[in-house]
Amino acid sequence: MIGISSYGAYIPIYRLTQKEIARAWGKRGRGGEKAICNSDEDSITMAVEAALDCIADTPREKVDALYFASTTSPYVEKQSASIIATACDLREDIVTMDFGNSIRASTNAFQAALNAVAAGTAKKVVVVASDCRIAPPNSLYEKMFGDGAAAFMISDSDVAVTITDTYSMTSEFMDIWRKPGDLYPQMWEDRFVSVEGIQKIFPHAMKMAIEKFGTSIKDFDKVIYYAPDSRAHGTLVKLLGLDAEKVQDPMFGVMGNTGTAFAPMMLVAALEQAKAGDKILWANYSDGCDAYSLKVEDGISNITGRRGIQNHLESKMILPDYGKYLLFRKLVQPEKRREPDHPTAITMMWRETSQVTRLHGCKCNNCGTIQFPIQRVCTNCQTKDDFIEVRLSDKQGSLFTYSINERALTIDPPVVLCIMDMDGGGRFYSNITDRDPENIEVGTRLEMTFRKIHDAGGFHNYFWKVRQIRC
Repeated sequence: MIGISSYGAYIPIYRLTQKEIARAWGKRGRGGEKAICNSDEDSITMAVEAALDCIADTPREKVDALYFASTTSPYVEKQSASIIATACDLREDIVTMDFGNSIRASTNAFQAALNAVAAGTAKKVVVVASDCRIAPPNSLYEKMFGDGAAAFMISDSDVAVTITDTYSMTSEFMDIWRKPGDLYPQMWEDRFVSVEGIQKIFPHAMKMAIEKFGTSIKDFDKVIYYAPDSRAHGTLVKLLGLDAEKVQDPMFGVMGNTGTAFAPMMLVAALEQAKAGDKILWANYSDGCDAYSLKVEDGISNITGRRGIQNHLESKMILPDYGKYLLFRKLVQPEKRREPDHPTAITMMWRETSQVTRLHGCKCNNCGTIQFPIQRVCTNCQTKDDFIEVRLSDKQGSLFTYSINERALTIDPPVVLCIMDMDGGGRFYSNITDRDPENIEVGTRLEMTFRKIHDAGGFHNYFWKVRQIRC
């Protein structure tokens, strides 16, 4: 029996309201909001968050592969899955793969993971999808696109959701595309894309899938499927003859369309409410269609403690204005000031990978003192070169002291610098991200989060920051 043994998700803390988007362009806006990456987030950092949520109670050494799906990978020629696997502190002798170029990349990766487990080349494969797409200002996309990530553990043991059958079809239909060098995606005329595209291709694919599954679409307790917007999603309900109560809420008004992560995030939301025995039809559309027949097993009750979708939706901060959103997206330049120096080098990053990306500290074998960064001499007992490396990325702690710099050279002032006392020992010096300075005080509970620090040396620099504990 092969299927999903765990799941996780991530939604950035910031939201941009539809009314604020409309107000910026002199229009009347409707209700609703979409999730927006912070200025130090991208598809990699969100993927790390979702993957860590997924493997929260899985020994890291048990993971055999990690597949990453995205249309917004920060690198064109450099694997992102390897960065995610390292940040998650997985073994070095695992398989990592990137999937891209289509919204359907997430379910393509899902199928590849199923095949790997079925073939016996892996026992546990993490599939993570993440997207942070940039929409042209004052466009339909700007209202639609949200940011987020979802992850699944595909395994042949401790299965909570069985994959009972699959169906895939390919269709060469130009609806949305983005060429190298394009900042924004492009789309052909809306009516053609809808009528000749998803309204014909998707129902046909569902008909063929249901025939292959040997069942009726009415036999499923929940139906989950991708659609670009709420209008197209509602139209498909009618075309497929679905009971609206059985259709998974696409969350357009609270999250937005999150690209490759959208269908996976809807599945996570459904599994949070699922019970043993439920039958789920899960489908993804783009350049064809992937469909999966799922059956929820008793093991679903064992997946607990996930932040998932609902907890992340409830944990949010509203962006104060549209201008802040443009700064976060780097669509406008901040006030011209002297740029800070960012000295960095590939050699330095490679040498310090265990500390910078895996966030390993050291623990003295003589007295048990934990230190970061790794030091040859213990600050407590002065024992030299007698320590083991320990993972700190999963540590929480309390705010020991902090300072606020109102005049810092940053996109989102003020900068809040702090020292965190980690649970179990050790201290960590860092920025506090995703923060409201008015709600920070000594003793505030904090946790680690993987973030993009800056671009320098011609590459992206990632490291760990702290934030107030979410959810």
